[in-house]
Amino acid sequence: MGERTLLVRGGTVVDVTGSRRADVLVRDGVIAEVADGVDAPAGATVLDGEGALVTPGLVDLHAHLREPGGVEAETIETGARAGARGGFTALVAMPNTEPPLDDPAVVAAVAAAGVRSACRVVPAGCVTRGRAGTELAPLGELYDLGVRIFTDDGACVADAAVMRHALEYARALPGAVIAQHAEDPALTDGGHMHEGAWSGRLGIPGRSATAETAVVARDLALVRLTGGRYHLLHCSAAGTVPLLRAARAEGLAVTAEVTPQHCVLTDACCATFDPVYKLYPPLREPADRDAMVDALADGTIDAVATDHAPHPPVTKERPFEEAPPGMTGLETALAVLWTHLVRPGHLSAEQVLAALSWRPAAIAGLDRLGHGGPVVPGRPAHLCVFDPEVRWRPEPADTASRSRNNPFFGTELVGRVRHTVLDGAPVVIEHVAER
Repeated sequence: MGERTLLVRGGTVVDVTGSRRADVLVRDGVIAEVADGVDAPAGATVLDGEGALVTPGLVDLHAHLREPGGVEAETIETGARAGARGGFTALVAMPNTEPPLDDPAVVAAVAAAGVRSACRVVPAGCVTRGRAGTELAPLGELYDLGVRIFTDDGACVADAAVMRHALEYARALPGAVIAQHAEDPALTDGGHMHEGAWSGRLGIPGRSATAETAVVARDLALVRLTGGRYHLLHCSAAGTVPLLRAARAEGLAVTAEVTPQHCVLTDACCATFDPVYKLYPPLREPADRDAMVDALADGTIDAVATDHAPHPPVTKERPFEEAPPGMTGLETALAVLWTHLVRPGHLSAEQVLAALSWRPAAIAGLDRLGHGGPVVPGRPAHLCVFDPEVRWRPEPADTASRSRNNPFFGTELVGRVRHTVLDGAPVVIEHVAER
């Protein structure tokens, strides 16, 4: 079989080293040349990068792909295709499936399916058996299968002793991280949106921001005690930010993520009673939203993760208090951030791309597989080509996901992924998934 060559022509490369005008030549899955004015070899696939940014492929630390058990909402294949259309070359699949990802055989099956997908899907593993919060899952066995992130996401590890033991165990596993869904169940039970003025006005039981800050404060004390590595999932409360900032200043091994929705939406959206705005943790007040953006800007929050949470319409169309929480976001994440944060000047292009690519790649250990760049010769060719000027309206009929619960459908966004390249092969060309 002959040499596979690909040329991304006319773009501006943006990665951890900075930005520069350059063409990117790829041979057999590896970046061969990055320079202005590269000639296309005979037979090469040429992708138009004119006016676009060429970046390392995006990496999502937090996606619910529902397989096994919830394939009516999403599968590994459909979720990966949605991810590729959004510029992602790697996704971390959350373990709250049925059965949950606490069994080595199930984890191995998900990992195998993830290698064959339109973007690389790597499974997270449960912290506790059955995500029940009492007995540790076989962390060592799951680690040997390639798991690096352990979480009971969807449920908080509320028992302090269990969290301590998890942090201690993971410390012996190089690169392993314990990721927490920080919502104290004793403070959220029965709540369906942020506890505040809007919940009182709407008569919807609330979920206090203290449910997050109390768990984070406790967990950081345990990180200090154990020396373990800790990652905070979907940060949402302004009060969490100074806790993270102090922990980082102290040198604790702590990272954090925030979702696009928690950076641009607020609890006022729930006034429509549309369950698409029901999330756990919930959308919060403008001060919380602004604190998330500020924390991204100064690096207190490391990454943006989608928390892509697909649900079949039959469940998401129930009344607000009966509907499941979550929204989809793989195909719109970068465009939402570009439209609402980059173009108004709240964040720079480099800050957003760092939070969506090389920083999450490092947290998940996916940099060892070449994800997150930099875009230099010798590196695997996992690339996202993003047009920062095109205007478009995402629509339910055009999504690769099996689910439609995205609040940005029908709204105008600025900036769209043009191409996605995985292992040197174009998996998306002009928005259309090829694989």
